[in-house]
Formats: sequence, C-alpha cells, structure tokens
Amino acid sequence: MHLFDNFFLKALSRVLSFKRNPFHPLVWISGNAVIGKDVYISGFSEIYAKGALVTIGHNCDIGAFVAINCADSHRKTIGLSNDIERKDIIIENNVFIGSHSMIKGGVVIGHHSVVAAGTVVDSGVIPPYSLVLGNPMQVKERYYEGKY
Repeated sequence: MHLFDNFFLKALSRVLSFKRNPFHPLVWISGNAVIGKDVYISGFSEIYAKGALVTIGHNCDIGAFVAINCADSHRKTIGLSNDIERKDIIIENNVFIGSHSMIKGGVVIGHHSVVAAGTVVDSGVIPPYSLVLGNPMQVKERYYEGKY
C-alpha cells in the first residue's frame, strides 16, 4: 500500500469512527458480533450488533453496501414505544449475501443459502439451501439443495 493510501485510510477512519477490522477498511462493525472463519465482507457494509446477538457463520461472503442491523428504532421515533427494539440475527455457515441487501433483527438464515442483491430480509427462519430475493422478500426454500 502506498504511503498516501495508508495516510488517507487512517484519516478517514478517524473521521468516520471506523474501527480496525480484518475484513475491509471501510466496513463498520458496532457491538460484539460473532464472526466465523473465512468470512469476506466487502466495503461500505455495516454490522450493527449493540444490544443483541449477531452471529455470522464460517465461509460467508457478504457483498458491498450490506446492512446487518439488530436494532429497529422506528416505533420509538414516532412515539409508539419508549425503547429501541433489538433482536438477534443468526447467519449460518456458507451463506452468500448480495450487495445492497438489508438483514433485520429476528432473522435466522440457514446454511448454504443465497440472499440476492437488494433483498430486505425482515423476519423469520430461512431454511438451509434457500434463495431469498426481493422487497418484500420471497423465499424459495431448498432452491440449492442437491445442486452440489
């Protein structure tokens, strides 16, 4: 890495409150997410794990501009609640999450599943080997099963 690049990344990191992480210098990780081995997270993605358990299994590939967020503050913001709702997120092993996707609290994504680019995964348990796509999301259960 060039001296300028290193200086630029350090300065940008200070300004944007990025903490050093093993994935990409422009990935935000807030809270104590549990992240497995051989996980790739592209730039401009965020993992927000304050107040709930966020677990990402081994061998996952997370695209750019992905938000994995355990917290939902909309009810508090509009005066319907005094609290921010926080729910666990579990992403099992060998999951691919396409760019510009959103994974919300209360979700379990089964192993060997694919979340298509731009998908909003907003609730429930996604079975292993599934394809998840769209907004609102559609789940094609066991779509990849037997294709290996």
